[in-house]
Amino acid sequence: MSPSSAPRRPGEPALAALGLGGPDPDPADASPHTFPDGGRWRVEIPSVEGPEALTAVLTEAAALDVPVHRVSQGSGVWMLTDAEITEMVRATAERDVELCLFTGPRGTWDTGASTRTDSRGAGLRARGHDAVAGCVEDAVRATSLGVGCLLVADEGVLWTLHRARTRGIIPADTTLKVSALIGPVNPAAYAVHEGLGADSLNVPSDLTLQHLTEIRRVSGAPMDMYVEAPDDLGGYVRMYEVAELIRRGAPLYLKFGLAKAPSIYPSGLHLRETVLSTARERVRRGRLVLDLLARHGADGGMSPLGSRLPGELRRFACPAD
Repeated sequence: MSPSSAPRRPGEPALAALGLGGPDPDPADASPHTFPDGGRWRVEIPSVEGPEALTAVLTEAAALDVPVHRVSQGSGVWMLTDAEITEMVRATAERDVELCLFTGPRGTWDTGASTRTDSRGAGLRARGHDAVAGCVEDAVRATSLGVGCLLVADEGVLWTLHRARTRGIIPADTTLKVSALIGPVNPAAYAVHEGLGADSLNVPSDLTLQHLTEIRRVSGAPMDMYVEAPDDLGGYVRMYEVAELIRRGAPLYLKFGLAKAPSIYPSGLHLRETVLSTARERVRRGRLVLDLLARHGADGGMSPLGSRLPGELRRFACPAD
């Protein structure tokens, strides 16, 4: 699908026959950007909380023929043993799938409680030097075990890890992904996160199509978006908009969360059955969306499997040594 073309829209032939057809899409609204491989969208399965959940996802993806470019984890590097991380690195490498693990303590997982107040003060970020240090410790440990993508929920941590990779403290090809917990909601904020080192940015699932177009006028950094958001991120379901989300928001990672599902963070054996069943259902949700795209003639433009790099992005200058 070219940036300016539009697929068949849901219900449009029937509505047009009834005199209720919608206006044609404006080609000017389409994103001009792609991934460096020329693709316009990729698939991410989130909340893959350990080796057993990863096996469930990869098995279900094979059974349902769901292409997977990236899997991500939400509990954090600190909730996995070295052996578990190594097993996940091996399993994803065998299938050329990118593995992304969350860094360090954040928000209410430390001593902070201000996020529970009416004003939601302080946000879900790394509080104080020690929390930043914990995130850096996670990053160094995970990358030393072969993890190539780190999930970040704090702008200071993002900038610190970007500087760390420019200095060779972590590998230079490590990719940094901004969490939905702090996802930017306007073009200026999106561009700031790109400058701080973001290679992939979650945006809230309640952004309008126009908001995506506005962001794409200032930045080509890959965008991540829950097609179905977990309840704690709003519970939005936007399956019928996916083709237009791609047209407006490319390059875009399609993420499949679950509304009306229990929270699984931080994960552990006490939540094992929920972790595994929800992991499989996320893949099934992916299959439903891919089928929908195919029915509407909008399934072209997917990045080749194994693609992970974001392409050239604009960064702020790092301070001199």
